[in-house]
Amino acid sequence: MKLQLALDMVDTPTAERFVDQIYDVIDIVEIGTPMIIREGVRPVERIKEKYPNLTILADTKIVDGGEIESRYAFDAGADIVTVLGVAPEETICAVVDVANTYGRKCMADMLCISDIVENAVRLENLGVNYVCLHTAKDEQTKKNAPLDELSLLKGHLKQAKTAIAGGVDLNTIQSIIAIGAEIVVVGSALTNAPDLRKAVLEMKAAIVRYR
Repeated sequence: MKLQLALDMVDTPTAERFVDQIYDVIDIVEIGTPMIIREGVRPVERIKEKYPNLTILADTKIVDGGEIESRYAFDAGADIVTVLGVAPEETICAVVDVANTYGRKCMADMLCISDIVENAVRLENLGVNYVCLHTAKDEQTKKNAPLDELSLLKGHLKQAKTAIAGGVDLNTIQSIIAIGAEIVVVGSALTNAPDLRKAVLEMKAAIVRYR
């Protein structure tokens, strides 16, 4: 299981300061959608230039213009780009094709998708590398991390990997590990911690302990 740090409501200098603290212990750094809307792909460029061996995910949540928008992110240095699972199949296929051309990966975000299993298999057949089960930010006061959806999906994917995001913290990590996911995405539980590096190391230790 890989730990992904989601950087959302910060600017580029703050993101750089965060990454400076944990670049050697984090598996994936996500440049989140709010940050991309605010600052474009520049944070991807800056962090990739500084830490070329660090895996960077650009949470572009592409829903149209799959070829051009994914190319922008990959040109900036992103290793993984996200596309919405509800996007037209032509858009998803365009993102997959560009990712393959660059030798990179794409992740489908399952926001607003009801039949998780059927659609996850469909997305896998379209060539998506990761399927992300995601409790939206605006829903997190009412819904927990999507453990039920993760459990439903277990065993149905042959090649695509699973990720889980939304409201993940040390209290939920044990349940996630018990079910199984290849990537666990954590945002505010880490970025709001008094000591980011310590929080990341605690989360990594929990992953090892409960695995």
